Amino acid sequence: MSQLLRAKISSLGTYVPPRLLTNADLEKMVETNNEWILQRTGIRERHIAEKGIASSDLGVAAAKKALAALHMEPSEIEAIIVATVTPDMLFPSTACLVQHKLGAKGAWGFDLSAACSAFVYALQAGTQFIATGAHKKVLVIGSDVMSSIIDYTDRATCILFGDGAGAVILEPATNDSEGIIDFLHEVDGSGGCSLYMPGGGSMHPATHETVDQKMHFVHQDGQAVFKYAVRKMAELCEKLLERNGLKGSDIDVFIPHQANLRIINATGDRLGLRPESTIVNIERYGNTTAGTIPLAMETALEQGKLKKGSLVLLASVGAGFTAGATLLRWAY
Repeated sequence: MSQLLRAKISSLGTYVPPRLLTNADLEKMVETNNEWILQRTGIRERHIAEKGIASSDLGVAAAKKALAALHMEPSEIEAIIVATVTPDMLFPSTACLVQHKLGAKGAWGFDLSAACSAFVYALQAGTQFIATGAHKKVLVIGSDVMSSIIDYTDRATCILFGDGAGAVILEPATNDSEGIIDFLHEVDGSGGCSLYMPGGGSMHPATHETVDQKMHFVHQDGQAVFKYAVRKMAELCEKLLERNGLKGSDIDVFIPHQANLRIINATGDRLGLRPESTIVNIERYGNTTAGTIPLAMETALEQGKLKKGSLVLLASVGAGFTAGATLLRWAY
């Protein structure tokens, strides 16, 4: 068996729609207030797509930035993986729509549904194509228009989510001092009833009744999700670090899924991370689901914390339940 290649992230692009929905705006829509939201989530504002703007549109905007950073033509992309829980439609896949809008002629692709863990799952799927030598240029996109499935009369969920996208291009690493090192993923379907959208699938196809019962919106048991996320995010990170002979203090940059500031802080404390290593931008974006980790990568770059050679830990927990952690060295 030939030796596997190491994949690296060679560029990053992000996009959020310009419209803002602030806590002050939400105060006028549901019974809540800025202090209550900040204390419980850490969120101050989130970006919301205009009507008719879909996940493919956000993903294409992010992908164009990632391509431009490398002066790469869309036709050079060989495979496209779109991580999303809000596809433009059930079929064709959002990856097909992205391919067409980008003009990535000759590329193939598919969607990956793992909710808030979807980006790290898609990143690893793309990594395998590079590792085996099947492809040399893979586009991985995390894009969600969560506002399209949120009930803005439900204060338990409408305060949490925003819209956004991020894209990375994966290529073979030139040496072992850069690129994706290792990962751990896990699913636990027993938590499926704690965070889900019951309507619209084969179990509950769309009818007047499913619409009237608000089954096409996100439903969440906040306490169950919080408890699982606090435990599982730290647990997977600990296992991954131990497997690679590392401890929390070795990590230069920790980029967690941005769902709740309390979950992020609890994970950092348990891992023994240096506080300054943890990237937090939830205040500006809320939970953009598959978009949170690439958006946080962009924040880390803006803050000067993410540099060539940085040892980076990614972590996420999402509906399903899904969970994942990725260890890598930043390549540029």
